[in-house]
Amino acid sequence: MKLKTFIGLFSVALLIFTMSCERDINSLELAEYPSFAEVFIDDFVPGLDYSAFGNSKLDAFEIDDEEAYSGFRSLRITVPSVNDPSGWYAGGAFYSKFPRDLTGYNALTFWGKASRTAVADVGLGNDNHNPPRFQASMSQVLFGTSWQKYIIPIPDPSKLQTETGMFWYAAGADTNGLGFTLWFDEVKYEKLNTIAYPRILLEDTLLTGPINAVLVPQVRGVMFNVDGVDQLVQAAQAYFTLTSLNDSVATTTQDGTIIGMGNGETKVIIRLGNLVQDTLTVIVGDQFGPSSPAPTPTVDPDSVLSLYSNVYTNHPNVIWNTYWQFSTAQTEEVQIGGDDVLKYTDLNFVGIEFTSPLVDASNMTRFHMDIWTPEPTDPPRTFKVKLVDFGPNGVFGGGDDSEHELTFTANTTPALVSKQWVGIDVPLSAFSGLASTQHLAQMVLSGDIPTVYVDNVYFYDDGSGGQNQTEPTTPAPTPTYPASNVLSIFSDAYSNVPGTDFFPDWGQNTVVSIIQIQGNNTLKYEGL
Repeated sequence: MKLKTFIGLFSVALLIFTMSCERDINSLELAEYPSFAEVFIDDFVPGLDYSAFGNSKLDAFEIDDEEAYSGFRSLRITVPSVNDPSGWYAGGAFYSKFPRDLTGYNALTFWGKASRTAVADVGLGNDNHNPPRFQASMSQVLFGTSWQKYIIPIPDPSKLQTETGMFWYAAGADTNGLGFTLWFDEVKYEKLNTIAYPRILLEDTLLTGPINAVLVPQVRGVMFNVDGVDQLVQAAQAYFTLTSLNDSVATTTQDGTIIGMGNGETKVIIRLGNLVQDTLTVIVGDQFGPSSPAPTPTVDPDSVLSLYSNVYTNHPNVIWNTYWQFSTAQTEEVQIGGDDVLKYTDLNFVGIEFTSPLVDASNMTRFHMDIWTPEPTDPPRTFKVKLVDFGPNGVFGGGDDSEHELTFTANTTPALVSKQWVGIDVPLSAFSGLASTQHLAQMVLSGDIPTVYVDNVYFYDDGSGGQNQTEPTTPAPTPTYPASNVLSIFSDAYSNVPGTDFFPDWGQNTVVSIIQIQGNNTLKYEGL
């Protein structure tokens, strides 16, 4: 297979371009930026260059003379396998040495395929030299073994008046750690009439922060309808235009961020061009973290099984953020008055694991957690705590797992309150869906308050008896049905049917005995 490196081809193209453009500079009028659409159409356009991303395989890109969708050449990308000494992934930007005006187009298009089914990230607006102010991209794009056309809608073409980042890609080894080959061809900008209905997708419509904080709207991207199919494009913050309805509370910047100015609440309109908009609620205040730590626990350490607290010895190897798929939560440990506290931001849900070893809370009777939030807690906002027990086999999904979730609001006991520590202290029996607390493995926190501080997470025994009590301390309730309506087999309250054998010899290992609980005869089965 004949392969030419880009450097040689680019040198020839640049020479031709330079020679053809030799004119008396004094005779030229001030020109607008060029607006031609081509990036690679069987060859590179003049002024195009390539820059490999950091830590990538530097020789991943070559010109392929034998594979092409149209014409004779294509861009060939060699994606390395895991542990390849030349680089752990392939990635780079095709950029223009002079800016282009791309405002007349609404999409970057190209044809692509792979040596086997694979995924890659692709996009525009990144030249690998300057901050990618107007980057737009699509993640985990699927490539098959046949040529297919790909379309990347431009979130707002009016922003691309002086763009140099024409096309970029990034791809790593497949799930088996193996490399593969990608081909791109017919890379160009187009004006398509099959792109419609753009809409902004926000992760959260509420932003909070202190005065002088820089707040960044959490935008998932822009959803377009392309040829009748929804397609998500990740868009840089600078694509969006923000307008504050109260500049004394918050102002906006050209780069799509918000600056907290003074105590209060305001609305911020977020727009994409002139057609699409959404609304954010912005709350700015001096106190967006607790000024003092949670109350110091006073339970005797001998009665406590702690997951997180400076007061007690904590269970080992607790993972306070598993970063499960679709979780947006970020976690950091902060100090408040010298006390270590967990801070969760962007919380939709967060997985917490304690599987090495599992937690045996069967001798405990209560669960405790202290939380503090700066967010409004008025209904219908909630905070939820879920406990998961992996069952006797001790593994997830083994068929014997059980779980239960408790929901707290401003109207529950305890009640959610903004800007003060709330002690969640509940009986373990409240988690009624748990078949056991002997193999606890996970906790999940979720709800509608995206910023939460957490401290003093522990189980404890309040003296009422844990779930490993070997015998009941009180008898079963005395039956109240009239004796005339009862045919009794075993009860002190009625006359029992004679001749009942409670322990027939069927070869079982079970041992049966009659014990007394506060004077009440009770059958006890052991080894059942």
